[in-house]
Amino acid sequence: MNRLFGAKTNTPKPDLNSAISNVDTRIESIDVKLSKLTAELQTYQQRLSRMRDGPGKNAIKQKAIKVLQQRKMYEGQKDQLQQQSWNMEQAGMMQDNLKNTMATVDAMKTTQKELKKQYGKVNIDKIEKMQDEMADLMDMGNDIQESISRSYDVPEDVDEAELDAELEALGDEVDFEGVGGLGEEMPAYLQESAGVPSFIDEAPEAGKAKEAAA
Repeated sequence: MNRLFGAKTNTPKPDLNSAISNVDTRIESIDVKLSKLTAELQTYQQRLSRMRDGPGKNAIKQKAIKVLQQRKMYEGQKDQLQQQSWNMEQAGMMQDNLKNTMATVDAMKTTQKELKKQYGKVNIDKIEKMQDEMADLMDMGNDIQESISRSYDVPEDVDEAELDAELEALGDEVDFEGVGGLGEEMPAYLQESAGVPSFIDEAPEAGKAKEAAA
């Protein structure tokens, strides 16, 4: 059976990159041949430029024509191979873009699944209840602060007339205390201008005053 249909080979199929590499290698070999043919044509051209017309020159021309035909054939093959390489490179770029697109789609699907899992664990009702409780606690705190900072037994109904009367009374008290304060600083009997106290009938004599002092 294997002789009739051939045996199956397990060799891996060439991928796109290897195919492009093979084509590029063939193009390089053709470039080498083209370089040789071009150099040969240049040699014939130099020989023909120095020869006179005749059978020998015609024979060189025939050889140059064959070399030129070979060079055109290789140039055609090179163009075909370059086009094939370019087509495969385009296919490779499309393949890479498709791989990148599929990787992006897979990443988005995975992210979507994770987001669904995370948001599925969130209870909106519990969050709203927590916000309401926080608002109630804030209001309670404000009430406590207001209650603590409240003043005790301070009349609030004081008008401008009562204020003016109070200020006027304070001004009178200040004036009265100023007048009385001068007398309290130094008693009258200690001042230099004070005379003999009123409870003494006569002033003492000078000699008796010295004896009393001694």
